Amino acid sequence: MEQKLDIIAIGESLIELSTDLKLSCAECLHKYYGGDALAVAIAALRAGSRVGFITKVGDDAFKDYLLDSWNSEGLDISQVKLTEEQNGLYFIARPTIHEKEFAYYRKKIAPSKLSIDDISEDYIKSAKMIYTSGVTQTLSMCAREAVSAAFKIAKQNGIQTAYDPNYSLRTSTPEEAREYFNNIIEDVDILFMSAKYDTVNILELDSAENIIKKLWDMGVSIVVIKASEKCGYFVGANGSIKFIEFFAKNVIDTTCSGDAFNGGFLHAITHGYSPVEAAKIGSIVAGLQCGKIGAIKSIPYSEDIFKIYNGGCGV
Repeated sequence: MEQKLDIIAIGESLIELSTDLKLSCAECLHKYYGGDALAVAIAALRAGSRVGFITKVGDDAFKDYLLDSWNSEGLDISQVKLTEEQNGLYFIARPTIHEKEFAYYRKKIAPSKLSIDDISEDYIKSAKMIYTSGVTQTLSMCAREAVSAAFKIAKQNGIQTAYDPNYSLRTSTPEEAREYFNNIIEDVDILFMSAKYDTVNILELDSAENIIKKLWDMGVSIVVIKASEKCGYFVGANGSIKFIEFFAKNVIDTTCSGDAFNGGFLHAITHGYSPVEAAKIGSIVAGLQCGKIGAIKSIPYSEDIFKIYNGGCGV
């Protein structure tokens, strides 16, 4: 089949309501949309990729806002389906650079109705890369089955797969995260992990070199360890491990910066860049994104990304 898309992301969408004040004090909230897999999709899209998104959207007052916004971005939403369940919602407050408040409402939401029936083999085969996260797996058993089906179709057809456990106590326990990880890892080509959350809680290892070698032995081709304490990324590919420093120059809001990195990285991989080059591009995307307030709203566009990359500014 002719490949029409570079990347397909599978995951949840949420309504974001944000403020720069404490939630207890705010009288006005700014509306946008969020979701970790969606953030990866938008980051790759704005970097220049052709991207599709698989999710379910609630037929409520936010439906048109979500669909119209994604259409305006150029996101392929041909596989987005409507359901009677409501759309998820989260509130985020950033009263100071070092202070952040969250409130999530994501139980029994529309994306939790994702199932194998929503996975089109022809659609999966139309892409170069399939991406999802552990957060998608937390939605429901049927969502986990959908993810597994999509990855198996991809592997059977020589399509690359990428995965980020994106572990958080807000969405799962360490035991659940390990179960989700083990259910999918045999079908993963590219793996992103946070040294602060994922590797410690899922693999119970804290040495980047040992983690990468273990994952290579498990069949993962490319491993990226996001090491915030080291201010950079360990990239393991083709038998070597390289360290890439964070690009961020002026950190204001790190919400979604890891997802922004993933999107930039996958855009680069699907356009012929090496893993190390892809990490540099992903680092620029994340660095620009966290220099502004907002999650997906602050993800940069291709012109700004590659002006820096091609000019070698701090990369």
